[in-house]
Amino acid sequence: MTLAAPHATGHQARPLIEPRPLRNPDTADSSFMGRRGWWLIVMNLLVPGSAQVLSGRNRKLGRFGLGMTLLSWLLVVSAVATAVFARPTLIWLASNWFVLTAVQVLFIAYALLWVVLTLDTLRIVRLVKVPPISRFAIPVVALILLGLVGGGAAYAATVAGSSRGVFGDIFGNSGPSVPPSDGYYNILLLGADSGDGRDSMRFDSISVVSVNATTGKVTITGIPRELPNAPFSDGSPMQQLYPNGFEGHSSPTCGWNGWMNHVRYAAEVCRDDDGTGLYPDAAAHGSAPGIEATKDAAEGILGIEIPYYIFIDMNGFAAMIDALGGVDINVTERLPKGGPPEGWQGTDANDWAIGWIETGQQHMDGDTAQWYARSRYTTSDWDRMERQRELQVAILDQFTPQNILTRFNEIAAAGTVLVDTDLPKDKLSEFFDLMLLAKEQEVTTIELTPKHGVDEFEPDYAYIREMIHETLHPPTPTATPSP
Repeated sequence: MTLAAPHATGHQARPLIEPRPLRNPDTADSSFMGRRGWWLIVMNLLVPGSAQVLSGRNRKLGRFGLGMTLLSWLLVVSAVATAVFARPTLIWLASNWFVLTAVQVLFIAYALLWVVLTLDTLRIVRLVKVPPISRFAIPVVALILLGLVGGGAAYAATVAGSSRGVFGDIFGNSGPSVPPSDGYYNILLLGADSGDGRDSMRFDSISVVSVNATTGKVTITGIPRELPNAPFSDGSPMQQLYPNGFEGHSSPTCGWNGWMNHVRYAAEVCRDDDGTGLYPDAAAHGSAPGIEATKDAAEGILGIEIPYYIFIDMNGFAAMIDALGGVDINVTERLPKGGPPEGWQGTDANDWAIGWIETGQQHMDGDTAQWYARSRYTTSDWDRMERQRELQVAILDQFTPQNILTRFNEIAAAGTVLVDTDLPKDKLSEFFDLMLLAKEQEVTTIELTPKHGVDEFEPDYAYIREMIHETLHPPTPTATPSP
């Protein structure tokens, strides 16, 4: 009913309460109330809090919701602008424990606020006044939108929490930040089974990843685990012990041979001081004496500086492949899964194989990829090294921004149990940019095997160093003068 002004004479009466479709609707018009209800749901989706403010119902809650919405938009715009114009700052913020905690709390609070605003919007709609179809459809749509938006905010909160855990676990300790050496960042990549019995652990996979600090071009050099008599880099404490190259040591209690994957024994496992006398700062920098000694051996072999390492636990390797959604590999040789029992003298792998990896193009899950990297009983160690390098390139291909975003929690969970490293956090921004550049280029692989002219029993280390130098620093072609 409309009330008229008491002294209005000779003129049409003016309503004291102006009709406003959202604030003072005609509740007797169910069709109009239905349209109003849908508008309120849309406004709650696009601008949370606006439904309360415009309807005049619970304006205090609406203003709070609008304020939080504007703050969220401001944070999103700031994040996008920082990603475009100041990516190092964004990555620093994204790796800061306090910032990640604050972001997680904000996302959780915003998700809860959206629940409250959605339920209050349904109250404002007055479902009993809308047509029967809308009476059912409006709350269903509202709850679906709530699930999508609120679920997205909740997922973002878990990503922030996972990021905090990943950066804390993987980059808790790190080595000193150093500039590139001769234009490259060189990283020692180690793979082995850790866990119980770690003292007896030997590195099954040893390679060096060289990343051009300007172009992002990646070169991966595979070092055979049985490479003998490795020289150590100048100034290494291991060079003082082994000036003529790494040597074996016979002992009934703790011996080792002169292979590359036994360097850790001599530097750490078989020493009374666990290697702290040789590398006293290793633990403080997130490393270990055995790893530092292996770095020095790799430097002596290749003739390059290697300041950082990444250790990959092969027990968690399958989990990372699964977290990435699998890898694509072209299998050229039929390979068995599993290994023969101890003392087996037969020749037919069917006697013990628990399965086979067939030839052809395959999309491998983690378990299959792990056997692909490990299988050696029907093939050679050289072939296995090439397969490991093939998997490293395939994994790099899977680290796309889209894949990381959609599978972040799974990747983070796998990463915390998979990787140890001394990479410094302040290099993450630069390495991230280089990784994006690397994905646009073909990876160069070198295996220090007879296939590349390296004798497996008496390697020519001068030849190896020359080969690495020419690969990393190819001669610049000179222009042919015109006649």
